[in-house]
Amino acid sequence: MTNHVHLQFQVGDIPLSRIMQNIALRYTQWFNWRHKKSGHVFQGRYKAVMVDADEYLLELAAYIHLNPVRAGMTDQPENHRWSSHRAYLGKENLSWLETGFILSQFSTDEKNARTQFARFVGGRVNEGRRDEFHGVKTQDSRIFGDDRFVDIVLAEAESLPERKPDVHAVVAAVKTIYGLSDELLRSRGRERKSCEARGLAAWATLEISSGKLTELAKLLGRDSSTLTCAVRRMEKRREKDSSLVDKMERLRREILNQVIKP
Repeated sequence: MTNHVHLQFQVGDIPLSRIMQNIALRYTQWFNWRHKKSGHVFQGRYKAVMVDADEYLLELAAYIHLNPVRAGMTDQPENHRWSSHRAYLGKENLSWLETGFILSQFSTDEKNARTQFARFVGGRVNEGRRDEFHGVKTQDSRIFGDDRFVDIVLAEAESLPERKPDVHAVVAAVKTIYGLSDELLRSRGRERKSCEARGLAAWATLEISSGKLTELAKLLGRDSSTLTCAVRRMEKRREKDSSLVDKMERLRREILNQVIKP
């Protein structure tokens, strides 16, 4: 849209917060490079609504694709430059976009599925704003689904700590596990122990905490882009390094233990 974007995600093992942080960081870097600017690009934190896919997956997809039409930006969704609708119709290829799952709900034949999807979206072209997709007029503004779905989601949420640890809790846990002082953790040297500790701190910030890499970067005297690279190295290493996996789990327990202590 003109000042925001709507995205439909199916989240797996990687938390949505981490996905959005990665997207925001990469886009901000590209935007500032492209336009020779600096500083923040996004005004504030994203807003997310969890949707019951069994009941509303297709409705939400159609609703998002028709946003530019409702806003008077185009007469047909496929004519909007920044919409993924053309990709769903097979008129454009976006390597990062997964269309197969939604199209498979219409037909196992790809051509027929695209045709039916276009008809499905077209049949809702005169549909107005649906407040429920914006977290309005629902039992919980963060969740959209029937009462049973909402109850299940809330019950699962209640089993988690009431609040996520902040970046200071992450740093404290890392220092405990590695036996490092603030000076060693912030040191500019390439000593393996300190480098690994900073990498795991960055990983835990994205994976477990409510903090941001920019906050951790200030505490450690590093650039957030450097910490992003460190996270990638950690994730690549853990595929083959069982000892690193053990440290990650130990770090997770140490951080969460700090949160639930009275």
